[in-house]
Amino acid sequence: MRILHIINHVQKIGNGIVNVAVDLACLQTEDGHTVAVVSDGGEYEELLALYAVKHWQLNQCREPLNILKAAWGYRQIVREFQPHIVHAHMMTGVILAGIFKGICNYALIATVHNEFQHSSIVMGLAERVIAVSHAVSNSMVRRGIPQAKVRVVANGTLNSPRHRRIQDYQPLPLQRPAITTVAGMYYRKGIAELITAFITIAAEFAHAHLYLVGDGPDRPMLEAMVSNTPYSDRIHFTGFQPEPQRYMLATDIFVLASHCESFGLVLTEAREAGCAIIASNVDGIPETLDNGQAGILVPPQNSRTLAEVLTQLLREPVDLQRWKCRAQENLQYFQAARVNQETQAVYYELVQKSYSEQKLSRKKLVVGE
Repeated sequence: MRILHIINHVQKIGNGIVNVAVDLACLQTEDGHTVAVVSDGGEYEELLALYAVKHWQLNQCREPLNILKAAWGYRQIVREFQPHIVHAHMMTGVILAGIFKGICNYALIATVHNEFQHSSIVMGLAERVIAVSHAVSNSMVRRGIPQAKVRVVANGTLNSPRHRRIQDYQPLPLQRPAITTVAGMYYRKGIAELITAFITIAAEFAHAHLYLVGDGPDRPMLEAMVSNTPYSDRIHFTGFQPEPQRYMLATDIFVLASHCESFGLVLTEAREAGCAIIASNVDGIPETLDNGQAGILVPPQNSRTLAEVLTQLLREPVDLQRWKCRAQENLQYFQAARVNQETQAVYYELVQKSYSEQKLSRKKLVVGE
């Protein structure tokens, strides 16, 4: 097959959407397909080239004049590449691909990564909508996308072409016990609740440190929140880290306190690193943690309960070790290779459907004659 992925960019900034798309493009070329990516560029262009994935530069900024320019550029790309499948990973991409689908004769697939965004309903323009969790699938159906269009391909990036094996990373010398999150510094990621929970337990556990790995627009507000506490020297804002695995490998308790989360890819990486995990019982997170078998689920936006669970794990080393072991069980399902296989199954479903429709059309023409 000739497969074209369309995403906003291919920058190495920890964006889960980009990471999944790049994984798919690389693995699909390994399977013998001809694959290309359309984006505004970024550091992953080098990796794509290494896997013989062609990259076309296209600025998809949603300003009126630029959209017209992007539409023209996309049309030229499609005419040259002649894809059988166009796989859109973001809203602008599915709109561009949808405009020209009728005249360019390709199948259009869209993956919904962030269903909590109101604009995600636009992904329903595609013939098939891939949901990254059952929670996302249920949400999109409730919002009006026909069930017949939706396919669930749960996320997974373990053994990704983008990074080394977990055992090849060198753990950082963190202060222990180490509590860590790896997340964008956004209010919706529950960073404020995590900080509040840490402050609650900090006096009892004088050697504990909190590591906030990531960057984002709410970081100044969060730093101001920390600066007004007596524990600011034990709460570390590290900024974006290209190798967060080094933090996870040195972490005792990994926390993802998101208010909403379609899947939570970072949790699978924290599981692989052997962290005990606490995460919000919301959206797709339970699926990432085997419905509470691989990590402790807590109510979102509830710093009190989060503090109680942190206290329980830090007081009971045996309990902490038990959750570390449980995190590493049943990880095969979250391999990038499985995501690629299931995604290709959706492609083949549409290609076969198109072939059957063309065959039926030719038969009708013959009968008509």
